[in-house]
Amino acid sequence: MSTRWYPIYQRGNPQLRVFLPNFWMKLIRPTEEQPPNVVTFSVSMEMTKYDVRSYLEKIYKLPVVDVRTRIALGETKKDQTYGYITKKDDVKLAYVTLPREESFVFPDFFSEKAEKQAKEEKSLDDSKEGFRRFLDRNKKRPGTPGWFSI
Repeated sequence: MSTRWYPIYQRGNPQLRVFLPNFWMKLIRPTEEQPPNVVTFSVSMEMTKYDVRSYLEKIYKLPVVDVRTRIALGETKKDQTYGYITKKDDVKLAYVTLPREESFVFPDFFSEKAEKQAKEEKSLDDSKEGFRRFLDRNKKRPGTPGWFSI
């Protein structure tokens, strides 16, 4: 299925035409817990479950057992100042079930970044703890705020 229009006649009448579908699929991380053989895709609104199945089987040679689709409604919100309502586009989700012996684990691209962030958080916690100990040590010193009660 393509919504692109190709002219029947062009100057010189070239016979080579490439017809590209307007379909797209995007692998997304599931929001809820799923079995290991279920993969979630965000797909074009025009795609049917049969299109998704043939797309994965023909192009990627994936064995597909079942495809279920649903349309997730886009977020609606009312503008606080002017009162008009805006709505984000709806999204079609396809849940593809692979055979039982197949499993899919969503790749973790940012594991190094998470480790680095954990180290930074640990050093921040250590510095906060050191500052607390410093304040506790100097709490009763005369000449510093807090050594007497008001």
